[in-house]
Amino acid sequence: MVQKRTGSDQARAGKGRAAKPLPSAADPAKAAKAEPLAAKRRGRPRAYQPEVALERAMDVFWTEGFSATSLDALSAATGMNRPSLYGAFGDKRDIYLKAYAHYRDRARTRMAEAIASNLPLRALLKRMYDIALDMYLSGKDGPRGCLTVMTATSEAAFDPEIRAVAASGMAELDQAFVRILSGARARGELPKTADPEALGRIASAVIHTLAVRARAAVPKAELEAIIAGALTLICGPE
Repeated sequence: MVQKRTGSDQARAGKGRAAKPLPSAADPAKAAKAEPLAAKRRGRPRAYQPEVALERAMDVFWTEGFSATSLDALSAATGMNRPSLYGAFGDKRDIYLKAYAHYRDRARTRMAEAIASNLPLRALLKRMYDIALDMYLSGKDGPRGCLTVMTATSEAAFDPEIRAVAASGMAELDQAFVRILSGARARGELPKTADPEALGRIASAVIHTLAVRARAAVPKAELEAIIAGALTLICGPE
């Protein structure tokens, strides 16, 4: 014979195994604890700033060179872990190419501002060389030279794409000087017999030697003497 349970028996049997209610608007304390868990499940948005991250990656490559730069160093500099770096920029080579493009953009902007000033030839070249020297002597751990000359050229022998971007950067600088010198000849600041193409490559060569010597910690006074000699060679005596 099955004995029926009374209402009081059923109430006693239900004690201890009732389901806990979900937090609701009427239970704000529990709702607050549940919210972080929900946020984790949704995933966090990327908080990095691409330009800042590339600037920091550029500094590492500029100081250490491509081969000596590790992903751990890039991670530490940018504050991004490896998966985040890969997701944002690609592998180490991709990061380098993007950082190099960032460097080129920055150098191009600074030189363009000098060219737009419409200074006489000697003063304009002096300003351009001073801008280059300012960049080459920068670096919290000492002079770094030029990112193109000091890092891209060393990889150019092995990597066709890096070789192409390095050659493009040098050609762009050559042509900028050729345009400046052609304009100066047209204005009468250079003799009609002057060869803007040849002088433009000499002007670029001065930029490159400043980069190498700055990296080798040649004193600034000696670098400025090279600039003075180059101005006399290109523009003639003052």
